[in-house]
Amino acid sequence: MALMPVADALAAILSDAQALPEDLVALDEAFHRTLARDVASLRTQPPAAMSAMDGYAVRAADAVLNARLTVIGEVAAGRPLGGPLSAGQAARIFTGGVVPDGADAVVIQEDTTRDGDVVVITEAAKPAANIRGAGLDFREGDVLLRQGTRLTDRDLSLAAGMNHPRLPVHRRPKVAVLATGDELVMPGTIPGPGQIVYSNGFAIRALARSEGAEVVDLGIAGDTIEATAEAIRRGRDSGADILVTTGGASVGDHDVVQRALKSEGVEMTFWKVALRPGKPMMHGRLHRPSGVMRVIGLPGNPTSSYICAFLFMVPLIRALSGRSSVAHIPETAILGNDLRANDQRQDYLRARLETRADGQVVASTVSHQDSSLLVNLSAARALIVRPPHAPAVKAGEACAILKLPA
Repeated sequence: MALMPVADALAAILSDAQALPEDLVALDEAFHRTLARDVASLRTQPPAAMSAMDGYAVRAADAVLNARLTVIGEVAAGRPLGGPLSAGQAARIFTGGVVPDGADAVVIQEDTTRDGDVVVITEAAKPAANIRGAGLDFREGDVLLRQGTRLTDRDLSLAAGMNHPRLPVHRRPKVAVLATGDELVMPGTIPGPGQIVYSNGFAIRALARSEGAEVVDLGIAGDTIEATAEAIRRGRDSGADILVTTGGASVGDHDVVQRALKSEGVEMTFWKVALRPGKPMMHGRLHRPSGVMRVIGLPGNPTSSYICAFLFMVPLIRALSGRSSVAHIPETAILGNDLRANDQRQDYLRARLETRADGQVVASTVSHQDSSLLVNLSAARALIVRPPHAPAVKAGEACAILKLPA
């Protein structure tokens, strides 16, 4: 089977990835969820002209230098005056107070002196001074949050100000993660002969959660078709939108994941991608009455597993979440070391990043690129992307990078 180019593999994974149905959730549950439709304001903000400062509401025509105005009342936030200002009058006003009818300026208290019920103007007023007009921020009916927006903390504050207690967002994708391998034991266990401590799933589940997915841990399945198929069924029955497997994706006698997937009715889309690390990655779909479960089969080596999850699982989660932008966007950096010519596979080199005094970012490869090395994966802050057959390049030349999650 020919190796599939990375771009084609991603296109195949995303080909039918439609946003999941809408949920209406409380504001406190909407952080980093994706809006399912445009949201318009239910109110005008400010709803009326408000004072921007502590001082006196006045008629600018009256508030000339050394004018003496009669103070007829006080305006605090939430406590309007209740009547208009007439000629020669002023109202004590505090920040956030509604400007009384008839007033068209606020003189800050530092530009006045008070003499009982009279305020003396020591700096002439200018029309509209220190007033926030009605609708300065937004008006009822303004569409301020757009479909496809991944909601930030500031967006939630805006939605609250728009008077929305709940927001229409897409359902979170559910990602089930299954490890395979007789050799795997959980952290905290003393490994026996030939055993290794399982690590891949912790990074993959954290990565999925960081993209807003709900995560199901299916544990570790042994290297038999029966054990792997039983775990796949648990993933299916959990309602997972994405099943991610790690390990067992290669061609050895004990690599049974693909056979188990096919035995459970998964239609394989591709197997083997022209990238390094991660060539044995595979993808398929299981059609259920409740909808499609998409399967991403990751290699077992920790670096291969993580990079494939970053490159393929993350965009799929974003697409199912309804995000308006799903692809990783390459950035430009300066190479910190020479790189030799590349072969027919697209290479993703783990790299450290350093920002120079002139602001340019320098990307230098970690010491060893072996796909089993956890220390160098942890140290990496970016991937240097090397297209197939890229020529050798020298330190100081430009390169494309994908920044890894912080």
